[in-house]
Amino acid sequence: MAATAPAQIRPFRPSDGSQVLALAPRLIQGVAPWRDPAAVGRAANNWLRTSIDTAGQPGHAVYVAVADGQVVGVVTVRERTHFTGQTDAYVGELVVASGMERRGIATALMNAAEAWTAQRGLAFLTLQTGAGNQPARGLYRQLGFHEEELLLTKAIQPGHHGQPNSWARLTSS
Repeated sequence: MAATAPAQIRPFRPSDGSQVLALAPRLIQGVAPWRDPAAVGRAANNWLRTSIDTAGQPGHAVYVAVADGQVVGVVTVRERTHFTGQTDAYVGELVVASGMERRGIATALMNAAEAWTAQRGLAFLTLQTGAGNQPARGLYRQLGFHEEELLLTKAIQPGHHGQPNSWARLTSS
């Protein structure tokens, strides 16, 4: 028999706003070390703020995990058009409060996102996470997610033009 999460999962209420926003700093875990942590923190706060501001709109949902009267986790989900034109459900944020990890809360929140997806008749639930966020990637694998895309980044020194690549040399001959 599976253990139950030590939290109640329910739809977001406007009165949850400040507690949800307090979880934003946890969203910077696993972000590439070359990214500005302050900028990432501002972005994470904006992501959550936008998600809770649109929670009641069609095609958007936010679920919270509540334990002992406190919000200890949140998942946001919305409809998003894939480049193929198909509408998927997209998890924008999933976060669990510090000290509440590995208790089934993230799984219960993702189950709520999956149920929302199924209820809407959507075939896929997608998400993105940092390549270095191994705990999250492990959770998503356990939940049946498969890697579909990969974002590659290369640091470029401003003002440095580098050496022409072999293709450029070939086309200029």
